[in-house]
Amino acid sequence: MSGQLESVEVVYTKYDGSLHWHHHAQRLGEDRFGTWLGCVPGSRMQRGQEPPVECSVGFVLLVPRDAWWTASFNGVPHKYEIYCDITTLPRWPSEDRVTMADLDLDVIRRRDGSVFVDDEDEFAEHQVRYAYPPDIVSGARDTADRLTESVARRQAPFDGTHEAWLSRVTE
Repeated sequence: MSGQLESVEVVYTKYDGSLHWHHHAQRLGEDRFGTWLGCVPGSRMQRGQEPPVECSVGFVLLVPRDAWWTASFNGVPHKYEIYCDITTLPRWPSEDRVTMADLDLDVIRRRDGSVFVDDEDEFAEHQVRYAYPPDIVSGARDTADRLTESVARRQAPFDGTHEAWLSRVTE
């Protein structure tokens, strides 16, 4: 990838504001779905203060406008083609930083096309631990339900829209 692309700090927190997953990505561009960020194979990610881990494949991250989720589209051979995090609305405090609170639920599409919702147990546990307000609980649940249907039906942007963006970090 060109060194002239802008670096963006991606910061997921937990609902109480504690640091969760965070990493840097390159701003690839925008389209009607939102902002596309890319990470080449070997990029480093970190969960909280744990040691960083290296990504085995490239991926692109879609940060949509006004939606309670983000979506990672992973290069082959990652076992998950698409990994959507249910989050609070992503905020851009600056052009080079995006942040959102992870609300535990994940909508995942495997390479074989099967779709499932992950971390229901964590969502239930964190409703108590972090005292999620009722509108956060219902918003997260509604988003997961709608997203599961969209991902399973391969509705845009889950219809291959990501492939042109992904090719920029995997080729």
